[in-house]
Amino acid sequence: MAKRKRHGANGGEAVADAVPKKKSKATETAKPKAKPSVPETIQLVAGSYDQVLHGMTAAIGPRQDTADFADTFLFNAHTSAIRCVAVSPASAPVPGQTQKVLLASGSTDERINIYNLSAHPPSKKNQDVLAKVAPRPILENPKNRELGTLLHHASTVTALHFPTRSKLLSASEDSTIAVTRTRDWSVLSNIKVPKAKAQGRPSGDTAAFGATPAGVNEFAIHPSMKVMISVSKGERCIRLWNLVTGKKAGVLGFSRELLQAAGEGKHSSGEGRTVVWGSADGADEYAVGFDRGAVVFGMDSVPKCIVLPSPSTKIHQLRYVTMDEEAGLSLLAVSTEDGRIAFFSTRDADLSEPTEQKDDKTQPLKVAKLVGYVGGREVGVAGRIKDFVALPSEANKGTLYVAGASSEGKVRLWTLQAEELVAAMKETTAGPMGKLLGTYETQNRITCLAGFVMIPRPEGAEDSDDEVDDDDEDSDESEHASDED
Repeated sequence: MAKRKRHGANGGEAVADAVPKKKSKATETAKPKAKPSVPETIQLVAGSYDQVLHGMTAAIGPRQDTADFADTFLFNAHTSAIRCVAVSPASAPVPGQTQKVLLASGSTDERINIYNLSAHPPSKKNQDVLAKVAPRPILENPKNRELGTLLHHASTVTALHFPTRSKLLSASEDSTIAVTRTRDWSVLSNIKVPKAKAQGRPSGDTAAFGATPAGVNEFAIHPSMKVMISVSKGERCIRLWNLVTGKKAGVLGFSRELLQAAGEGKHSSGEGRTVVWGSADGADEYAVGFDRGAVVFGMDSVPKCIVLPSPSTKIHQLRYVTMDEEAGLSLLAVSTEDGRIAFFSTRDADLSEPTEQKDDKTQPLKVAKLVGYVGGREVGVAGRIKDFVALPSEANKGTLYVAGASSEGKVRLWTLQAEELVAAMKETTAGPMGKLLGTYETQNRITCLAGFVMIPRPEGAEDSDDEVDDDDEDSDESEHASDED
């Protein structure tokens, strides 16, 4: 009995020791419960003033606390500054074969270069020994290579978009928007945009001495692929195009009151710098960006609200971000001169009434609500963010990856959660959000940025890339041939 008692006492001590272990396990499992995540890799491509096209990957671990950057390619792509880059959707999945993504870059040398990129993370096997001793991580991919050059523009290429994998649309300062078929890279249509009339003396950054500012600044394609809008140099208007016929469908001019509300001064050009399609409250809309603000229009082309960064600063890029289509969580993201990527809500319920001006006049439009921002001087990001991409995660629902490229050559990657944005929309004041995963120094003066979330490599395709390369291209052509022209 005494032995049993002593055994029971030892057992009691063991049980007492086990109690805190169970509590610690409970606390350990409670921490990652809010953030179940799958490791992902993001491919980023940055164009620069230095004529270099820099490709890098950011590998994000399951804890989503850091990102491991590595160089994948470095192309001396053009003979002058690169103005824009664009990536296409991935090719159709084929069992046992890898998928590909098309990359296009436009420059002031009037050329459009086309590249083939692998849609899968690069393999760490059989990497060069020099890559291991290099000061920067290198993960080369043999699938990343140049395909050719397009020469159907006569001036600087200003905008590139892949609405589908089978079509590439490009705009230029020669006042044309070209529609190119990617199956054989033939030009299907060439939309001619009217040139602006000379008004006063043009500044040196918009036209040569004695010339008139001309050229398309940006264009945006409606998801239906039937309507396109464009903004041009020297024009205070939006042009609407019918993509079915390739002809002009209408012109919407900017009033003086509208430009003043958007932050355009007396001596400003009043031209739209960028334009983007999006949605709010289940209805489509589009936003036109100016020098220091943006105006949101409904599908009826009636101004809905204005977007003004606070404090006032210059804006560089606009993009709509859809976090949850079922909940209708869609925000307008704006990159600014002071190192922020700000998120605005354009829903009717979040619009505020106009405020009074110094001259006792009121703004003709309501103001969009600032939900929050990533970056900023509070976290040590003060340089301008020239371009950015916002990539919703498919493996981790409710997660948004935001990559911002600064002119100083740094690429920063943040992560945002849908719950954080929803909670911020209910607050009256906006502040910094998200988590910085990492910063990468490209050592180039970045002008544009593109990216996509890479697809996990299919089983059995890692060691057979070279053998299935031709078959993969044939499958791509058959996919393009099945698309409607």
